[in-house]
Amino acid sequence: MLEKYRRLQEILADIGQGVVAFSGGCDSTLLLRVAHDVLGDNILALTARSPSMAPWEREDAERLASLIGVKQMWVDSHEMEREEYRANPSNRCFFCKDELFGIAIEKAATLDLGTVMDGANFDDRGDHRPGRLAAKKYEVRSPLDEAELTKKEVRELSKELGLPTWDKPAIACLASRFPYGTKITRERIAKVTECERILRELGFRQFRARYHDTILRIEVDPSEFPQVMETRDTLVERCKEQGFLYIALDLQGYRSGSLNEVLKDTPKQEAEAQPNASKVA
Repeated sequence: MLEKYRRLQEILADIGQGVVAFSGGCDSTLLLRVAHDVLGDNILALTARSPSMAPWEREDAERLASLIGVKQMWVDSHEMEREEYRANPSNRCFFCKDELFGIAIEKAATLDLGTVMDGANFDDRGDHRPGRLAAKKYEVRSPLDEAELTKKEVRELSKELGLPTWDKPAIACLASRFPYGTKITRERIAKVTECERILRELGFRQFRARYHDTILRIEVDPSEFPQVMETRDTLVERCKEQGFLYIALDLQGYRSGSLNEVLKDTPKQEAEAQPNASKVA
């Protein structure tokens, strides 16, 4: 891992200056920290305000940028205004990243910072990641991936560097709570956001509140199943207040990208269809 860390430093030194698309997650936080260590004030953290980013994640991103000591720029992302995004096809992530990277490229050019970077890691190559097509379109660099740092190594290195995100639960935009083909609206995102706020307030650590029309499917780590039973009455009552008729616990427990399971029989190149594809899963 030390060799990969040195390689990461070399990659960043070669880039020289740039903008990091910063979400406050484990990956982008490590990238931002090392980029700032290597390049100092030649690095800018760019974070997008969007309905699909939970309020507590926005607060976390601001706190982490301040902790690292890097300048942070906030921008408004307008993916919700794009019909392709709201339709929620299996390549929805492309349209979100297309919006974000388009803004980031423009800001980087205006500030004469050149390169835009994101926190994609080496393991992301084997996952359903339509957003990588947007990164390719805008020539966004992914230094963690280039250094072949896996998710496990990102966490280990983050711990060694004293970053509080080393064991931070995986985060993903709130649009990922909706099955492909289910239209995404601000009202629906607000319902899911509030349900996840409830889970957070009840002390759950790794969770998802998945939207299925009148059903809310809750995923938590299996180790937290007893806590679900302990808080069941409160959880059911408060989530039903958001308009759901049924509150269900997924017995498989939390797993990243569970809504991608419908794509398991779909060839990867088809699932990551061309940007203008309208196919839904």
